Parts: sequence; C-alpha cells; structure tokens
Amino acid sequence: MPKVETFDKTLVIKQATDVFHDKGYSATSMQDLVDATGLNRSSIYNSFDNKHNLFIECLTAYQSAFGSKLSEILLKSTTPLESIQFIFDLYLKEMTAKKKDKGCLIVNCTSEMANHDKPITLFLQKNQEKMLGVLEDLVEKGQNEGTINKNKHYKAYALYLFTTMQGFRITGMLVSDKEQLQSVISTITQTLI
Repeated sequence: MPKVETFDKTLVIKQATDVFHDKGYSATSMQDLVDATGLNRSSIYNSFDNKHNLFIECLTAYQSAFGSKLSEILLKSTTPLESIQFIFDLYLKEMTAKKKDKGCLIVNCTSEMANHDKPITLFLQKNQEKMLGVLEDLVEKGQNEGTINKNKHYKAYALYLFTTMQGFRITGMLVSDKEQLQSVISTITQTLI
C-alpha cells in the first residue's frame, strides 16, 4: 500500500522554491531542503523522487504564478504597447518591493543550468516559446493598429523584448534605484514607438 502524503505539497514547493531561489540549484543541498520544509529526507524522496524533480516542480509552480500575474496584466491593459509596459512594470514592482532582489528564478536557472541539463533546457525552451508567443501577439497587434512601429518584423521585436526582459531582471539584482530602472523601461518601450 503506497504511503499517503501528510503535508501540504503546495507549501513544501513554495518553501523549496525559496531555497532554490536563494542558493541556486547546485548550491542547494538535501539538508537545506529538509531544514526549509521540515520534512525528513525519506518524505522528500518518496514524494518527489529526487532534488532534480523537486526543482522542476518548483520551476513549474513559479512559472504558473507568473502566468497568472501576466494574465491579469493583459486583461487590465487597453493596448498592446500598454501590455508590454505593464509587464516591465510588474518586474519593476517585484524588484523594488524586496530589499535584496534574488532575480527571476527562471532567468537564474537559465544562467546556471541551461546548457548542462537536458530536462531543464527543455523546460526553459518551452517557457521561452510561451513568452515569445505572447510578445509576438502583442507586437503584431500593436503594429496592425499603428501603436508600434514596423521598423522591425514583429518576431524580431518579440525576441528583443524577451531578451531585454531577461537582462532587466539581472540588472535589477544589482541596481536598486527605481528611477534608473524606470528609465531603462522607458528606453526599451521608446524603441517600439
């Protein structure tokens, strides 16, 4: 008879995510996860098989939470350009709300593991495809309605935006001045007008 989980899996994933976010995947030990979650090693192994599977569940939960915030933003905005602005504003709000920004877990994972772990690379590629799809739709709509210029193909602008979003999150780990970060956003969005 299989053992029944007697803990809140969502809470454990959040606690583990915090550890991975603080330390990165490689520097996180099983003992760190035991300490953070209050579970013993056998419970972690029985529930997630290994640290790698737990990390993928953490990435998935993190991605899902961002997806929910993104959906809210897209519903509130009235134009594609405003949607793009709101996405950057969301990042800015997250970065300036914390005294020490840990960056985006997915961006951090990309720099740590993208070329070293095939399942993680596949996860990151799918995440990139989803975000590029959103950005491509926004830019194409903006170009069609005339609020975004047609100097570049919508796919080129989408990749540019995706790249600047990743760089923006990394910059925000070191630059905490809100005005400087808002200036970066302004420069990025001006490129589209």
